[in-house]
Amino acid sequence: MPLYEKARVEAYLPDLPKSAYQDLLASLDQEFTYTFGGCTIVRGLDGSYLSRAGEKLQDRITLIYTDTPYVFKDNFEIISRYADKLRDAAVRALEEEAILVVVLSVYHSI
Repeated sequence: MPLYEKARVEAYLPDLPKSAYQDLLASLDQEFTYTFGGCTIVRGLDGSYLSRAGEKLQDRITLIYTDTPYVFKDNFEIISRYADKLRDAAVRALEEEAILVVVLSVYHSI
């Protein structure tokens, strides 16, 4: 069976009990589900990062991701703009130094 390339969009969000964080996760869940047909949420991940001040900080992370119908290399500009808009919306919604949005190429067996 052939493999089919798709672009995956991932957002790594701090896992905090504040309503802004839960609201953003719910909004991304709805966005990914209605735009691309579904998403996956992985909760309770452990992570760490360096703050702008150079301090190592521990973080609990929630990962939400979806696979788009787009071939990565053929639709790079569209995917890049979409990822930028997601990151900008997340930064506006949360009190965080940075939000990680990742786009990568994945292959599905259909």
